Amino acid sequence: MPPAHITLAALVAAVWGVNFVVIEIGLDHFPPLLFSALRFLAAALPAVFFVGRPKVAWKWIVGVGLVLGVAKFGLLFTGMDLGSPAGLSSLVLQVQAVFTALFAFVALGERPGPVRAVGMAVALGGIAVAAVDEGTSGPLLGFLLCIAAAACWGVSNVMTRKASPPDALNFMVWVSLVPILPLLGLSLLTEGVGRDMAALRSLDWTGVGVVIYVAWITTIFGFGAWGYLMRHHPASSVAPFSLLVPVFGMSSAALFLDESISPLRWCAAALLVAGVALTSLPGGRKAGQASREAEPEPAAAGRT
Repeated sequence: MPPAHITLAALVAAVWGVNFVVIEIGLDHFPPLLFSALRFLAAALPAVFFVGRPKVAWKWIVGVGLVLGVAKFGLLFTGMDLGSPAGLSSLVLQVQAVFTALFAFVALGERPGPVRAVGMAVALGGIAVAAVDEGTSGPLLGFLLCIAAAACWGVSNVMTRKASPPDALNFMVWVSLVPILPLLGLSLLTEGVGRDMAALRSLDWTGVGVVIYVAWITTIFGFGAWGYLMRHHPASSVAPFSLLVPVFGMSSAALFLDESISPLRWCAAALLVAGVALTSLPGGRKAGQASREAEPEPAAAGRT
């Protein structure tokens, strides 16, 4: 990769890492499900009028929209609202690589090789260490919801792989259109009309700014730049940059939110990043035949 593309890949990882801090700030202004709905509303409109018609079947757009948009982000935002720290959330969410490999084995017959199997075990060990740390120092429910969000992300990765969208940005914009009404409906049912209306009535420039960041900077710029890099380089050259996301997430949370990082959390980070790195290596086999093990989809790898 040329230096300019390396810089772009690192910038995207930084944008996605800092995004967890921005989400934490946004949750001070909005209920989590309403915040998630506003994110997708801003990401889909007006971009949907400029990216062209969908380039994959509607079943994939709707399916990924529900699993990624409603389930994954609904669980993530709710988990963080319940107290899962921004830095820890950015780290834990990377276990999606392990879930992706497991679900790909079940749904696609992609057998992880020995190195990937070791990586999955190491990453799960990191999650266990993080659970011990969070169980003794923070709200365990929020942590568990982030794990569930990572599992949903793994399902959406496999669905995206099956859809094989030729244009990652086009796909993500259309996917962003799907969760808006379900998330708004869930917000009204669980968070209440009064709480939602109070948040919208008290909307200030900080609230507007966080919605713009999570929708336009994280989604439109992030997905567009990542898709551009994936079109010009092998996935094995681009995907490892997603390992920088928790590095930027934990460091920015420590810097801007004054989050402390315990020795156990450093240990969990080292294990999880090493495990995800091994899990992301090529070298699996499809059941019954040799096959190239696909890297995480450009529309889904390493993002929030």
